[in-house]
Amino acid sequence: MKFGTVPTSMLDDIDFKLPAEPLWNKRILKGTPVRHPHIFSGAAKWARREWIDVLYPAGTRENQFLQEYIKHFNSIELNATRYKIYDETAVRRWGEKARGQDFVFCPKVPQIISHYGSLSNAAERTTEFLDGMLGFGKHLGPIFLQLSEKFGPGRRKQLYDYVAQLPGDLQFFVEVRHPGWFEDEAVRMELFQTLADHKVGAVITDTPGRRDCLHMHLTVPKAFVRFVANDLHPTDFTRIDDWAHRVKYWLDKGLKEFYFFLHTKSEKNIPELGIYFADQVKRVCGIEIKKPEYIKH
Repeated sequence: MKFGTVPTSMLDDIDFKLPAEPLWNKRILKGTPVRHPHIFSGAAKWARREWIDVLYPAGTRENQFLQEYIKHFNSIELNATRYKIYDETAVRRWGEKARGQDFVFCPKVPQIISHYGSLSNAAERTTEFLDGMLGFGKHLGPIFLQLSEKFGPGRRKQLYDYVAQLPGDLQFFVEVRHPGWFEDEAVRMELFQTLADHKVGAVITDTPGRRDCLHMHLTVPKAFVRFVANDLHPTDFTRIDDWAHRVKYWLDKGLKEFYFFLHTKSEKNIPELGIYFADQVKRVCGIEIKKPEYIKH
């Protein structure tokens, strides 16, 4: 994910500290921990050839990538669905790879709906997309709608109308990127209130060059974070440290689920970040999650 990336030379000049906890979140979190919270982490793609002989055994074929990926992460931010509407049969084949595993797929709404169609007259295509996603069965995680950087609050009626017609038995998250959503507090809080009213989550995007997207507001008792790292720069690790402590705070207040998706310029570095995140979650939160395991040579 290139959104918000900056040259390495600028990283030491960025304040990466997480913003203070918004008072708003007291409306969403009940104040006491739930009995069995879930923490998920993963990447955006499983078809990474650079992971062959690193995570995936030598000789792993393309049709085996997913089953190997599932051995190392417990979720995936499914970018493949951005480009095509898949039918239930195709999706079921993916879901079957996770049979017996605590693993979820978090598909992205196709860009033909989110970008090219700008959410207008999208009911039929949305239904077709969601019908396909039901093929994941119990392995279906949150579905997320990413809006383009050009989709500003001047078009919020389109977004609000679209969100209002989404089925309530599926969990959705929305990622907004246009600066206008964050510049005006009234606009920002109207967005969060509307999402909360429809039990739709707000994606939190932690990327170096767009700190405004790191809003920290929860609109459901679940969090979905897209973390843009910088190829193992020291700040990647201190930022993950901060996230582990914020997750612990949220869990103590009643967070039910936390999704943490790793992005960086060179995908070969994601396993190391995944290991570090899992280790910090275990150390700080006392929760053990699946983590990548390098092949021993």
